Amino acid sequence: MPFRRIAVGGPEEAIHPDALKAALAEFISTLIFVFAGEGSGMAFSKLTNDGPNTPAGLIAAAIAHAFALFVAVSVAANISGGHVNPAVTFGAFVGGNITLLRGIIYWIAQCLGSTVACLLLKFATGGMTTSAFSLSSGVSVWNAFIFEIVMTFGLVYTVYATAVDPKKGSLEIIAPIAIGFIVGANILAGGAFDGASMNPAVSFGPALVSWSWKNHWVYWAGPLIGGGLAGLIYEFFFISQSHEQLPTTEE
Repeated sequence: MPFRRIAVGGPEEAIHPDALKAALAEFISTLIFVFAGEGSGMAFSKLTNDGPNTPAGLIAAAIAHAFALFVAVSVAANISGGHVNPAVTFGAFVGGNITLLRGIIYWIAQCLGSTVACLLLKFATGGMTTSAFSLSSGVSVWNAFIFEIVMTFGLVYTVYATAVDPKKGSLEIIAPIAIGFIVGANILAGGAFDGASMNPAVSFGPALVSWSWKNHWVYWAGPLIGGGLAGLIYEFFFISQSHEQLPTTEE
């Protein structure tokens, strides 16, 4: 049962070299991801003179986020697991695959990485705004809430199936590609409605740097619920309840 494996972790874990290396890897990968993802949106604004978003802009954002996440997960996978997302970390925690203390360390590193990426973008672009995630016209907070739950469920479920499941076999090789693809696809589906964050850290950095917190809770609550549900369901039904095939009897 996944609940039996949930652990808080000891204080020594906060200063353990492996935990610190993992936190640094999460910081750098999240910085890489947010710099490219948020930067693609800022580049679109510059090219269109702050014009309204268009289908081309949505496609560009999906491609930029998919490519950047593929790289960010790949470069951190062997060090920290390549979470690059507090919702993924939370999903791993409720499934009993990471301790609470290490998860908090990851969260801090991820949010710092996102914030530093936005500060660098603001400086590099001569003071352009790092736009916080917001709801489109006609979209309620509850619409966005459901969007974030469902999209993040798909993301974390993909992480479990391709990277966490001990029976994944050769799927681990394509895990970063699959993770990047589901994020890009979800941006195409939900980007026009609420920006399609699926990642509290990605939402936190721009909100902090631009100091824009309207409806910010949606971009934490939705992904954490979706990620937690995916972790529990996959761990319970496909990992904890699975059985090895019985050996065949030789004639």
